[in-house]
Amino acid sequence: MVGAGVMNSEGAVPARSGRWRVELSEAARRALDARAAPLYVEMELFFSCLIRKRLLWDQPPPADAVLMPSSDDHPRLVVWFHPVMAQHCALPNDAALDDLPLMDFPLSRREAFRPHWLRLDYRSGAFCGEFGW
Repeated sequence: MVGAGVMNSEGAVPARSGRWRVELSEAARRALDARAAPLYVEMELFFSCLIRKRLLWDQPPPADAVLMPSSDDHPRLVVWFHPVMAQHCALPNDAALDDLPLMDFPLSRREAFRPHWLRLDYRSGAFCGEFGW
């Protein structure tokens, strides 16, 4: 699917920019099909002393989130890109990163940082995956 979208009261409104694709393994597709509720996937890009990327699961997007539709428009998959930064440079261990206060990172050229792909799988009863450019 090409582009991204902006959430409004009627759902996602497509935007025309950039390449974007979602790759679902057969296990991920079966798990999505079996869900009653959508799977929320946040693609977080964290800027601090280092850059970190990670996927966060099952938290609904904020009202101003830029949604990225799946390649096949799967009705139970909601994905968005969220660049964030720390208020100060710190190199805590991974567990402490979850508690680090973050704020939105204002990107002047958001499309230059938006991921081009997302791969999702379902293993040992949980979703897993990665994203990149």
